[in-house]
Amino acid sequence: MVYRLIIVLFFFSFGAFAQDNFIKHKISQGENLSVIAKKYGVKVKDIADANPNAPKILKLNSTLLIPSKNKSTAKAKTKNAEVAVNNAPSNNTSGTHEVASKETLWGISKKYDVSVEDLKKANPQLETEGLKIGQQIVIPSGIVAVNEKPVENAPEIVSTDVELYREVKSKETKYGISKEYGITVAELVRQNPSIKKKMPVGFLLKIRVPKEKADAIQAEKTLQETNISSPSIQIAETAPEIKRDSTFVRTGTNSELIDQLIANATGNIGIRYRSGGTTKAGFDCSGLMICTFNNFDIKLPRSSIEQSRIGTKVSTDEAQKGDLIFFRTNGRRHINHVGMIVEVSDGEIKFVHSSTHGGVMISSTKEPYYTRAFSQVNRVLN
Repeated sequence: MVYRLIIVLFFFSFGAFAQDNFIKHKISQGENLSVIAKKYGVKVKDIADANPNAPKILKLNSTLLIPSKNKSTAKAKTKNAEVAVNNAPSNNTSGTHEVASKETLWGISKKYDVSVEDLKKANPQLETEGLKIGQQIVIPSGIVAVNEKPVENAPEIVSTDVELYREVKSKETKYGISKEYGITVAELVRQNPSIKKKMPVGFLLKIRVPKEKADAIQAEKTLQETNISSPSIQIAETAPEIKRDSTFVRTGTNSELIDQLIANATGNIGIRYRSGGTTKAGFDCSGLMICTFNNFDIKLPRSSIEQSRIGTKVSTDEAQKGDLIFFRTNGRRHINHVGMIVEVSDGEIKFVHSSTHGGVMISSTKEPYYTRAFSQVNRVLN
C-alpha cells in the first residue's frame, strides 16, 4: 500500500512538474529534435531526457515535452521560432514526411534539399513500391538553414570596352589595323567574322577596345588632323612599297610581324609534302611561303624562282629572321627551292621549308646538301 502511494505521489509530482516546467509541442511535418531544439532555445539532449519513450523517428502530430525554466519566456520563444522557421527554407534534417496527393520524389527532394538517390537509400521500399498517399518516408539528415544571413549578391562587373568603327582603306591589311588598335589579327577576325577570307576596301569594321585605348587612339587622330591642317609641319612619307612581278611587298621594321610569320610557318611542321600544295593538306616549298605570308595579307608569287625576284638580295652575313632563302637542288641551273629563315647563329642559318623527303621541317645550311645547293637570301620585310 505504501509502495503504491509512493508511485501515485511520484506521478502526481511529475505531472505538476511537467505542467509548470514543460511545454507541450505537437510534431509538425518535417520536424526533428534538432529543429525543435532550435525553436525553443534548448539542447537536443534536454528534449530527449524529457521524452525517454519518444521514438527515434518522430511521428507526425505526436506530442513532445519541451523543458523550460520560464513558461512565459518559452511561449515567446516558441512564437518567434515558429515565425523564423516558417520563413526559412525547408532544407530540414533527418525526420519523416507524409506523402501528399500528386507529390513526387523529385518534389520532395527539392523541398528538403536532398537528392533523389539519398531519399531512395533511406527508403529502400520506394524502389519496388513507389510513393503512396499518406506514406511516411524518412528524410535523410542534412543541414538546417534557420536564421542564416542572406548571401549578398556579388558586385556586377561592368565592361569598360568601347566599340569603334573603322573603314578599310586601299592596301590596308588585317595585321596593320590590328596593330593600330592593339589587338591580334585573330581577335580582329573574331569581332568581324565576315573578313575571315577577304577584307574589302570600304568595309566598316567594328572594333571593341578598352576605353583607355580608345581615348589614346582618338587623341592621336586629333593630333594627326592638327598636323595635316598646319602647313609648318612636314608629314613623314609612308614606308615605300616594292612592286615586283605585280606583287606588293610592304617594307618597314617590324620584328613582331616576323616572329608571327615564323610561328605561323613552324606551326605546320610535320605536314606532308605535296606538289602544288598550298594548304594543310600538303605543301610544296613555295606553297608553304605563300600560305604563311598570305595569312598576314602579304602576297607572294606562286613559284620559288618568282619569289627569288622580289625584295632585296642580302649576303649570308646580313641574313636575318624572316628573310627568304633560296636553293638550286639536285644540280639544277635555276632556283627551284625556297624556305624562310628562323634563326641565324655563328654563320649557321636555320630555315623552315617543305622538303620532298620530309614535309615541313627545319633544316640548316650546315648540312652538306644545303651547303652545296645554296643560292641566295632575299629580304622582303625591311
